[in-house]
Amino acid sequence: MIGESEATLRPGGRHHRGIDTKLKEFDMPQITAAAAALIASLLTLAVPSLASAADMTPATALAATAGEWRGELQYRDYQSDRWEGLPMTVAVVAQPDGVTTLRTAQFDDGPKAGMVTITTATIVDPARGTAGYAMLRKGRAVDAGEARVTSFMPGADAAHWTLVTQERRQDGDGIAQVRETTVRDGDTLTTTKDVDPEGDGKTGWLPRNRTVLKRVG
Repeated sequence: MIGESEATLRPGGRHHRGIDTKLKEFDMPQITAAAAALIASLLTLAVPSLASAADMTPATALAATAGEWRGELQYRDYQSDRWEGLPMTVAVVAQPDGVTTLRTAQFDDGPKAGMVTITTATIVDPARGTAGYAMLRKGRAVDAGEARVTSFMPGADAAHWTLVTQERRQDGDGIAQVRETTVRDGDTLTTTKDVDPEGDGKTGWLPRNRTVLKRVG
């Protein structure tokens, strides 16, 4: 104890009576009990956050993205080998069932198309390991499908994780394996779409587009 070593001993080994008397007034068992209670309360606060990270699933991870986001929708320019971006806003609403989210994205696609709104409903099936979706955009047919959850890696807490899905679907004029990798790093949410076209005689993934978002609400 620092207090005892510095305060109770005087030169020659004699105790200082005033300080010694004050020390006798303290009830050490009470101090020990108070310290134990403080430690217990701190552990109680810490355990839920650890448990929430350990119990994280694709459904709860996506539900935790509920809120307002702002950033860019980026496309890969294969000629310049650079990412080109359009400003984008996204609003996510988690549904009461715990496995469904509604995502509304908006971006300006130029003078001809104007402001584009894309609304996507996503439902996670934990038993089958899939993520079904239906995407609605004015002037286009409903785009619906189901992807396999191929990987989910929880991080330190509910705001840090990586989710990977994959499906075989139409991509442009052909069929391709389509992979989406979503990484949440605190208030940053990045989703990258890669494709592996069938019948092109090549192997490997090509980047198609990505969204890079920051939480704003």
